[in-house]
Amino acid sequence: MREGLPRRLQAVVLLRCPRCLGGAVFASLWKMHPLCPSCRLEYEREPGYFTGAMYVSYGLGLALCAPLGVVLMVLGGLSANQSILAIAVMVPFLAPLLFRYSRVIWMHLDQLLDPR
Repeated sequence: MREGLPRRLQAVVLLRCPRCLGGAVFASLWKMHPLCPSCRLEYEREPGYFTGAMYVSYGLGLALCAPLGVVLMVLGGLSANQSILAIAVMVPFLAPLLFRYSRVIWMHLDQLLDPR
């Protein structure tokens, strides 16, 4: 079943299942459900399945940190080294978000390309 883009984007933002778009992916901050609570989709297709999510996480981190660095230098008046230090201090606090969203985005991309 093909779902509209707005509904799929809403499911990504809400960290929902890539197949039914309703079941929660995460049970807690770091722990994923092994199966979708609603449609019983197995989230990890095979060992190493989430390796691709690391690339998504890198892209998300870059998309968040690069503009922030420019803003800190231009509007904040910080040097490049000070901006890098400020971002390096902030990245560990972004880790839970990057982890969760990179996995969900990866699963949604995979579902769109190879539906189960």
